[in-house]
Amino acid sequence: MSRNKLLVTVITIAIAFALTVPAAMAAEVVQGKCVAVDEEKKTYTIEIYDTTKDEEHPYGKSTNKEIVLDYSKANVGKDPEVGNMLRAAYKVEGTDNMAIRIMNITKQDIMKK
Repeated sequence: MSRNKLLVTVITIAIAFALTVPAAMAAEVVQGKCVAVDEEKKTYTIEIYDTTKDEEHPYGKSTNKEIVLDYSKANVGKDPEVGNMLRAAYKVEGTDNMAIRIMNITKQDIMKK
């Protein structure tokens, strides 16, 4: 194989790898109210909010949908309690939603005041 063909092949492989890595690392993000904490199963149930924000709904409006997140391997900020507003990054692994990071927006907002 000539040097030019080898160089083109190496560059093509590098570009293909670079384009697939971000897709594999991408996570979903959800925000909403914590409606249940199961310390035994290590899960949070979150009532999902949309991104429509106004004075009456500073965190968005409820979509009337819920998601259960496994936080067993997650980086969790201030410990969530039922009623707190949470923002979570997670990945779907099979049938489980595995949290990567859980941010407690309610407790962060209290600290700002």
